Amino acid sequence: MTAAADDLTATSIEAAAALLAPVLKRTPLEPSERLSARLGVPVLLKREDIQVCRSYKARGAFNLISSLSEAERARGVVCASAGNHGQGLAFACRELRIRGRVFLPTNTPRQKRERIADIGGEWIELVIAGSSYDEASAAAHADSAQTGAIYVHPFDDARTIAGQGTVALELAEQAGEQGAAIDTVVVPVGGGGLIAGIALWLKRHHPAIHVVGAEPAGAASMGAALAAGGPVSLARVDTFVDGAAVGRVGEQTYPLVRDLVDEVVAVPEGAVCTEMLELYQSEGVIAEPAGALASAAAKSFLRRPPQGPVACVVSGGNNDVSRYGDVLERSMVHEGLRHYFLVTFPQEPGALRHFLDEVLAQGEDIVVFEYVKKNNRETGPALVGIELERALDLPALLQRMEQSPLQIEQVPPGSPIFTFLL
Repeated sequence: MTAAADDLTATSIEAAAALLAPVLKRTPLEPSERLSARLGVPVLLKREDIQVCRSYKARGAFNLISSLSEAERARGVVCASAGNHGQGLAFACRELRIRGRVFLPTNTPRQKRERIADIGGEWIELVIAGSSYDEASAAAHADSAQTGAIYVHPFDDARTIAGQGTVALELAEQAGEQGAAIDTVVVPVGGGGLIAGIALWLKRHHPAIHVVGAEPAGAASMGAALAAGGPVSLARVDTFVDGAAVGRVGEQTYPLVRDLVDEVVAVPEGAVCTEMLELYQSEGVIAEPAGALASAAAKSFLRRPPQGPVACVVSGGNNDVSRYGDVLERSMVHEGLRHYFLVTFPQEPGALRHFLDEVLAQGEDIVVFEYVKKNNRETGPALVGIELERALDLPALLQRMEQSPLQIEQVPPGSPIFTFLL
């Protein structure tokens, strides 16, 4: 049984903070020179990527499970997770000696699966179910109904929201210690638990702070809920930003976001990838995609320019290093530095040389060259990926392609062809 939003107040968030203080980290609030220069105001990063289990999710899971009675604890707990909530539940189960099961969708990165198993040890069982978080959640609910295990919701429970909201209390204390009068707080949004708790506490104690939610454009479920006047299920969810890829926001989180959050913006996945790389290269922060949502939004997508210091919540750092090839690719495409074309070369000598000498210019490099019709290389087009030094060089390249006798077709990033080929 979940706890209702009526049980949620700023005081309950403060009680959760007292409970969690001996168990979890008080994560640092660190300045970012790069983002400060970009925005023209001080920008601070709330480093939940170095929290216990490398995510803020441990706050909500531990707070909820700690509230269970002895009879409820004996029944065990169950949850659905894209990875981070499962780690938080595994940590709480190990610390409190409670049996738990974690249902994960098939797209959960291997690194997160292994971490859940390592953290929980003998207290945790992993179950792979469904291709999305919502399908895993349905399986976990069915398990709870069948076995009597307590369902630990990752965002739509007052106890979870209160635990996650403790980020706001810490952030405000640390900003005060640093003499920073925070103007804007940017928070990643999936199901809405983190931003609901943060907004509730901030609007009670610091009502002038502008609270912004940042969600992935491919899973903009909170924006859809706000437009529809209530939670709705998305027809399609891009799971790349797996920590925030939720197809339907919470019944309890939605009204809190509607009433307390000043704006919710959607951030393209490519922009998230660019920010992941910049966080690593400039600040040494290893963020997962959801962890880069807030600072990516702050860079380019805020509707209201900040009037003072900005705080961005880096929500998690559970990123599989094997994903960085995809991260780099998405970033380059988003920044307009990498483009793909189908080029049909005639069966005559010098066709490729013409392409290299007459179509490409200095600083334009071929990074992919692959015949699409592999069973007939003499007539099939070639997929050619070209990397530019500057995005503004593209019009000149397209003009040279138009003037070339070769048959050249650009493959736009949003097309089904692009997805199929890459």
